[in-house]
Amino acid sequence: MDIHALKLFLHLAGSLHFGKTSEAVHLSPSAVSRAVKRLEEEVGHPLFIRDRRSVHLTDIGVAFVHYAQESVGGWERFRDSLAQHDEELRGELMLYASVTATYGVLSDLFTRFRTLHPKVHLRLETGDSAHALDKVLDGSADIAVAVRPVDLPRNVQFLTVTTTPLVFIGPIVACDVATMVDQDPIPWNTTPIILAEQALSRRRVEEWFRRRGIRPNVYAEVGGHEAILAMVRLGCGVGAVPEIVIDNSLFKDDVRKLDVNPSLPPYEVGLCVHLRKINSPVVNAFWEAAE
Repeated sequence: MDIHALKLFLHLAGSLHFGKTSEAVHLSPSAVSRAVKRLEEEVGHPLFIRDRRSVHLTDIGVAFVHYAQESVGGWERFRDSLAQHDEELRGELMLYASVTATYGVLSDLFTRFRTLHPKVHLRLETGDSAHALDKVLDGSADIAVAVRPVDLPRNVQFLTVTTTPLVFIGPIVACDVATMVDQDPIPWNTTPIILAEQALSRRRVEEWFRRRGIRPNVYAEVGGHEAILAMVRLGCGVGAVPEIVIDNSLFKDDVRKLDVNPSLPPYEVGLCVHLRKINSPVVNAFWEAAE
């Protein structure tokens, strides 16, 4: 079977969203659908259950995930063995990062790596940082920029690149929320709070409120720190984002950091890779460039 089709299948099996997979593999949703249909014809069974609202793997699809992972892994190991015979390192590296991490963490690293290994093709998928670790675990990314979790999986290696404070932010625009955060102390029981749907920041904010005996007034739950910053900027509420997000945002002058006590625990941001891929020449070269 075509390796590219298997990689496409694995991405879709992880995202369960034709639109997200089409963006990641640079194909139209209809082209992704046709590729899946061809795979299903080769297998002789449906791999996905599709309706207007959701996509799910069939039992055969779940089993096919393991076959696809083994096939893609075998091809990558063979390709890596060929690289040892080349004078220049060649191949492809799949990376995953949020838009903020692309600017704040990967920019200089990309430049350094391209100078060292110009024959390696870098492919970057951007998305919510909360999904970074999952991308490494399911094999759809070779390396991802992630926040170090409290419990790092034993089969994942993590390299710290930077540490950034996690800070509460409020709007500068004249609005009810701005009036609230001007008070001392801030009336946290009534101040609207914007939370991330899945990020580590959500758990830390909820823990911060729990320890103070406050039930937060949740105004909205959004996907990603960039979305939190945008809503705070518009005066919708108060949120918590890593300082690196503010520093790399076009809206950094439209929000203000709030002085709270105690402060939120900082974020440890870095690269993560599955141990089964760390010995790949291309992955190892990128890791060494980061170190």
